[in-house]
Amino acid sequence: MSVLAPLHFADAREAAALAAFLGRLVHYDRAAAVRLRCDGGALAVFGRPPSFEVLAIRTARLVDAAGFDVTVSAGELLDGIEESAGKAAVPGAVTGPPWTGVLPPRGGWEPVAGLPDADGMRGAVAAAVAEFRARDEALPEERRTRSERDRIGREIWSRTLGATGLPLRAVHAAQSLGFLPPASVAADVPLALFASGPWLRLRTPYGSVALRTVPMGLQVAPVAASHA
Repeated sequence: MSVLAPLHFADAREAAALAAFLGRLVHYDRAAAVRLRCDGGALAVFGRPPSFEVLAIRTARLVDAAGFDVTVSAGELLDGIEESAGKAAVPGAVTGPPWTGVLPPRGGWEPVAGLPDADGMRGAVAAAVAEFRARDEALPEERRTRSERDRIGREIWSRTLGATGLPLRAVHAAQSLGFLPPASVAADVPLALFASGPWLRLRTPYGSVALRTVPMGLQVAPVAASHA
């Protein structure tokens, strides 16, 4: 049982947007966990969809919310959202996976130039998907194994988007999670890429995708130094 009071969103539409985000995470991983951080009425929800190797971040505004930091089941949080009422019950804390202790830094973010618009990013993802399918179909039967397909996938999705340094897998994650704007409004929606130390962060009005560009190694940043 949760020890936190129910969350009250500043706008009921934010409750619906969070529910959509959690639904996508649970679609990829029914046992997904999310880390919730609330500071000054701003809620940040961190998740890690499998295979993309990125952190996905959805924010929302709360009213009358005390600060807290807790990791919970994504599915249970989704079940506790009342979209029409604009509120959510916070489930009990769970022991989170290792990624929950290593979040993007609080500050030091600098803009990175060269990010294509949403149409350009969708085109890059579509081209990568088409290439994967073509190379997979061209494999002889004896090489059509999971390991070979994984190798092809890693090669394709680790490529960077132009000169930005942003791996294509991060753009694919943003599209799959609904963070890229629809084509009908794409031209009017601001998209931005930022860097802070080894981290990159693709930010859109619908959510963010963050990842480290170098392995963690033995250096793990303190949890207290992390921030949405």
